Amino acid sequence: MSKIELKMPKMGESISEATVLNWLKNEGDTVEQDETVLEVATDKVDSEVPSPCDGVIAKILVEPNTVVNIGDVIAIIEANGEAGAKKTAQKEVAATPSPEKKETNSTTTKKTERYSAADYKALSAGENDGFLSPLILNIAKKENLSIEEVLSINGSGEGGRIRKSDVVSYLKNRQYPLPSRPVQQVSAPKSNYKAPPISFVEGKDRIVEMDRMRQMIADHMVYSKHTSPHVTSYIEVDVTNIVEWRNRVKKEFQQKYNQKLTFTPIFVEAVAKAIQAYPMINVAVDDNKIVVRKDINIGMATALPSGNLIVPVVKNADEKNLLGLAKQVNHLAENARNNSLKPEEIKGSSFTISNVGTFGSLMGTPIINQPEVAILALGIIKKRPEVITMDKGDEIAIRSMMYLSLSFDHRVVDGFLGGSFLRKVGDELEAFDSNREI
Repeated sequence: MSKIELKMPKMGESISEATVLNWLKNEGDTVEQDETVLEVATDKVDSEVPSPCDGVIAKILVEPNTVVNIGDVIAIIEANGEAGAKKTAQKEVAATPSPEKKETNSTTTKKTERYSAADYKALSAGENDGFLSPLILNIAKKENLSIEEVLSINGSGEGGRIRKSDVVSYLKNRQYPLPSRPVQQVSAPKSNYKAPPISFVEGKDRIVEMDRMRQMIADHMVYSKHTSPHVTSYIEVDVTNIVEWRNRVKKEFQQKYNQKLTFTPIFVEAVAKAIQAYPMINVAVDDNKIVVRKDINIGMATALPSGNLIVPVVKNADEKNLLGLAKQVNHLAENARNNSLKPEEIKGSSFTISNVGTFGSLMGTPIINQPEVAILALGIIKKRPEVITMDKGDEIAIRSMMYLSLSFDHRVVDGFLGGSFLRKVGDELEAFDSNREI
């Protein structure tokens, strides 16, 4: 048998590393070509890595929860027959890095070369098992954190383990000069608050472990609330013209373009126009600096079949017409439902919308998708009697109404900007041309 190296595959242009989540095969197990061998994850997307050939898992080189560079060898497979080995070699030619790249991406240990063997021993000797993941060590190296300083961070993970969000929060509030204290003196401060006890009734209640994505969502939401002082503003919008136009043309739109016409591309179009009018809503905060985004990339908060949440991104929304937006929205929604979103399809958002009306909610108070500074929630569209002003005076008419709510980061977005932007979105929706051609 020929020995084939199973390497961490490339998962997007900006992705340089991934975490091994779970091996689905053990050493000695037989695998077929394209059969899933393990599950890996980047910041938000879980992916499956298939076997490049038929054969047997000879050696697993990487343990679960280890961060690995793209292109690193993670397992050895003994391929069945020369034909399988040749076919695998042909498939890997295009993906094989040049010798220069191999030198810079050779092993994951280079990422933590600042720490010696003695340092690792010290890291494993602290409280709460002292466990620091390779990702945490990598961040520590890049930020030039000492071991003492890393271990001084209060961990919010299980058993007090340090998570990425803990390090990010610490770096944001880092105090100078830095305290100098030996490792053995590092201890987490005790809180006077006692969490209320949770009762468990055997035979009635059940415990469900959070999956990795749910843990990441929880960390991201808590981090956002700790980072940004949230303020939420509301307006009510008359979307009668939009509802009547869509009901009239959606069948023709489907037949002509083979695309569903939902409300989402119309909402994205209105938000993109409002961002053009108020570009300071399309920013991120970097310490004391404001990064103003040129590209208008609209994220769509989307529920996955598992119940988790993900945010696929409509890139350059301001450069697309309604048909282009509809195609992109439908494509992203379909990939989300099939759990087949690519890493590049969930990165780079500069503003996010969340259609809480899909679930029947009248309105919502969404949490900002960091590092953005605002998020728009769209409530359910409901018909109700409204007083409208006509040429001959006020009248009561049945109108399709919807609430919009904007949560914004009060560090950089004040009430004037937040309220003006929100009103602009509403004006764009209310001014929709009911005679618009498709």
